[in-house]
Amino acid sequence: ENARVENGRLVIEAKKESYQGAAYTSARLVTKNKGDWKYGRIEIRAQLPAGRGMWPAIWMLPTKWEYGGWPRSGEIDIMENVGYIPDSVFGAVHTDAYNGMIGTQKVRSIYCKDLKDSFHVYSVEWTTDYISFRIDGKEFNHFRNDGKSVATWPFDKEFHLLLNIAVGGNWGGKKGVDDAIFPQKMLIDWVRIYQ
Repeated sequence: ENARVENGRLVIEAKKESYQGAAYTSARLVTKNKGDWKYGRIEIRAQLPAGRGMWPAIWMLPTKWEYGGWPRSGEIDIMENVGYIPDSVFGAVHTDAYNGMIGTQKVRSIYCKDLKDSFHVYSVEWTTDYISFRIDGKEFNHFRNDGKSVATWPFDKEFHLLLNIAVGGNWGGKKGVDDAIFPQKMLIDWVRIYQ
């Protein structure tokens, strides 16, 4: 019920409802072993949910974890938004040297006032030399391959795409969850992969 197609768009919906001991339900769509890529341009046209406690994300994880568990094999966060900072989009990478557990992640944000009311194109251009994070074609973060080691650049393996709304969590729930906002939806108009 939390992931479906309506009017030609993918709907990911977060609800306040009791389910298997949890107070909320949502969905995470994963392309692992169905869509896995090494380099390219990944574009997603989406409209975000809103409200304190929402944590929508469009992100990528390694398919085979060849360099070890998180964060050694890397993570690419194409778009993250947290409900208590409603007008900001974040793009980040996590690696063994640069990750959120030690506060060294390579993250930048951009201000955008209509995330919940309008569709935007969230994208990364990923090459052997860099990962460029963009919204509507405008770059807001650029992570360069320093050539040092896999600790700083594990991005030479296949990754897959994840689309989800988290409710709460260590970042999204930092200021609590507003139960009055539900249900909330992330709408995905399209996903395009160019290699």
